[in-house]
Amino acid sequence: MAVQRWDPLLYDDRHSFVARHGSDLIGELDPRPGERILDAGCGTGDLAATLADAGAEVVGIDSSPEMIDRARERFPHLDLRVADLRSLDLEPGFDAVLSNAVLHWIPEAGAAAAGIARALRPGGRLVAELGGAGNVGTIQGAARALRAEQGLPEADGGWYFPGIDEYSAVLEEAGLKVTGAWLFDRPTRLEGDDGLADWLRMFGAPLLSGAPDTDAFIDRLTDRLGPVLHHSGSWWADYVRLRVTAAKPAG
Repeated sequence: MAVQRWDPLLYDDRHSFVARHGSDLIGELDPRPGERILDAGCGTGDLAATLADAGAEVVGIDSSPEMIDRARERFPHLDLRVADLRSLDLEPGFDAVLSNAVLHWIPEAGAAAAGIARALRPGGRLVAELGGAGNVGTIQGAARALRAEQGLPEADGGWYFPGIDEYSAVLEEAGLKVTGAWLFDRPTRLEGDDGLADWLRMFGAPLLSGAPDTDAFIDRLTDRLGPVLHHSGSWWADYVRLRVTAAKPAG
C-alpha cells in the first residue's frame, strides 16, 4: 500500500479549504463550554483551536508527527498528540468526537470506529465528514487509465470512500447509533495555477505509487484532466462527501 507522507507547510499554504469546509461541522457539533472534545485527525490544528475558543477542553490527535509538530507550533496552548485511531488508547469519557477529512485515509474502518467509540462516554456524540462513494472519481479514473497505459500496477487503494449504508453499518457494529447521514457532491476549487498538481503531491500517494518519474506522471495526468476539471479560471476536484452524526448509547 502507498505510504502517504504529509507536508504541513504545503497543506497550510494550498489546502486551507480542508479546515474551511470543516468549520460547518463545528456548528453541527454545537460545542459547549467545559466539554471534553476529541479532534480525531486534527491536522495542523485549525478546528481544534476553534473548539478551544468555544470553551471546550480539547485533545487533538493525528497520526502524522509532522502535522502535529506544525499544529504545536501554531497553537502551543493546545493538547496535541501523535496517535492512531486504529489503536487509540486515550483516557475515555469524551463528551464528543469531531473528525474532518480523516476517516477516508483509514481502510480499516471498523478499527477506527471502535477507537472513537472507546473514547466517548455513554451518551457522547460523534460528528464526522469523510470522502464518500464516488469521491474524486474523475481523478481516480484518469490516473488508473494512465497507470495502465504505462504498465504500472493497479493503484493500491489507500483510500476508503463508503456510501451511507456501508458506513452506518460500520458505526453500528462499533456500538454507535447513527442519528444522521448525508452523501453530497462538493466540487472544490483548488488553490493556485498548479492546483491539481499540488493536490496530487499532497494527497495523491495512492495514485502515484510506483511511478518512476512522479513529476512526469503528474504532468501527463493534469494535461488529460484539464478539459474536465479546469474551468472558470481554476482547477476543481470532484469531491463527494459523507457526513454522519452518531451517539454512544447511554445505557
